[in-house]
Amino acid sequence: MTAFPYTRLNDDLPRLGLVVLQVDETIEDDFRRLFPPRIARLHVTRVPSGAELTPDTIADLERALPDAARLLPATQPLDMVGYACTSGATLIGADRVRGLVTGATPTRAVTDPLTAALAQCGRLGLTRVEIAAPYIAYVAEPIHAAFETEGVAVPDTLSFGERVEARVARIAPNSIADAARVLDAVFLSCTNLCALGILAPLTQELGLPVLNSNQCPAARMGALTNVAPLSLVTEAARMQLQQEPKAGPRQALNATCTFRRTMPEDIEN
Repeated sequence: MTAFPYTRLNDDLPRLGLVVLQVDETIEDDFRRLFPPRIARLHVTRVPSGAELTPDTIADLERALPDAARLLPATQPLDMVGYACTSGATLIGADRVRGLVTGATPTRAVTDPLTAALAQCGRLGLTRVEIAAPYIAYVAEPIHAAFETEGVAVPDTLSFGERVEARVARIAPNSIADAARVLDAVFLSCTNLCALGILAPLTQELGLPVLNSNQCPAARMGALTNVAPLSLVTEAARMQLQQEPKAGPRQALNATCTFRRTMPEDIEN
């Protein structure tokens, strides 16, 4: 065999890691749109997760997290790792998540949707926020409490009452937008909600911040690694808003998520 010389590629782009639930169908696509290859290297690993969020499946998530984090490339330290589960970070604890990730893979920093959302509230000067989420009460109430513990009042929490993750990913953006319209300063909680494309048009329509579990960690990871995620509204949605500034966000809803009406019999429990 003949040895052949090569030139080593110089790659100084930020290196981001993302630990995603096995059942999550949304956040990986959102992050690949926000962090395309020309601005960051995004590496994704999956953690085994149940079809529903229960005390047992949350405990399983905690146990499986180190093994999932170890599957991220470790040739050099990642600039930042995001743990992509709002309820998991809340119920396991952000400090515990950080310890499990840093103990398993070399990274300079770790974030999660809850920590990032609270940081975003601080940056925007929000002292009250209302939450829209797909969860049942067992999952929704600790998130509500976590905001209030950090000094952010939560006057109301609205829930779709859905426990099956496959159905969460199929909640129509129209329904999410309708829920946001009855709240005041909104946090759309859950990385599996297809909501990224409605954030900017809803913010414009309502005249108040509309945040979600995918935008917040992306913004925090971008800020701490000196890379700006791409705009949260697609070019198609932006053009529609420019053409119909009073029409509201509905014209933009399908720009980033295709959905159909889902009936209970469509999905096995």
